[in-house]
Amino acid sequence: MKRREFLTVPAAAVGGTLLYTLVGEPVRLQAQTGTVRVPLRFFTSEEARVVVAACTRIFPSDASGPGATEANVVIFIDRQLAGPYGRDKYRYTKGPFVESYPEHGYQGKESPREIYRAGIKTLGDFASLSPGDQDAKLRSIEKSRFFQLLRTHTIEGMFSDPMHGGNAGLIGWQLIGYPGPQMSYRDEIDKHFGQPWRPKPASLEQVTGRPGKPWEDEQG
Repeated sequence: MKRREFLTVPAAAVGGTLLYTLVGEPVRLQAQTGTVRVPLRFFTSEEARVVVAACTRIFPSDASGPGATEANVVIFIDRQLAGPYGRDKYRYTKGPFVESYPEHGYQGKESPREIYRAGIKTLGDFASLSPGDQDAKLRSIEKSRFFQLLRTHTIEGMFSDPMHGGNAGLIGWQLIGYPGPQMSYRDEIDKHFGQPWRPKPASLEQVTGRPGKPWEDEQG
């Protein structure tokens, strides 16, 4: 039986409440202190630290708001790789494996899991490098399949529904002003004439009032 791996993250990354003013200024309320051990499904703790550092350089936090670390992007990626997507359940994986037109999509043999495992090894002790050296390292692999996946997954982890593990506290949606999958704005009509209105983001679970089952939890 595989020993369970954990990633230690700041408590604020999983529980802090981040609000934005109508002019887009970030304000964090009731930020928690300390750390939380989050169970990993695919990565080892060392691999997760490398991915956290790389995602942070791809989508860093700055004066405009939070980044990949605060949004728990690594947890999103970990869950995707542990699920059917990671093992290529829904992609045709028989040969021949040849270069093809871009519109045909990825035609290689390796699954996302295999691509990540090999790609993380190429980054080495990435988490201990300076930000400048980390950027240089990422630029050296930016044409690789691994970097393409990592960049795409970082963005997805920032802005996907939080049921998938990322977008912690809906901070990604707050960053861009996305209200979530609202079904209707009928009740808001005629309420905000002449006034700026920015509805508070709500996840699918909050909108429907019942938990959803993410596809990465699918068995088999």
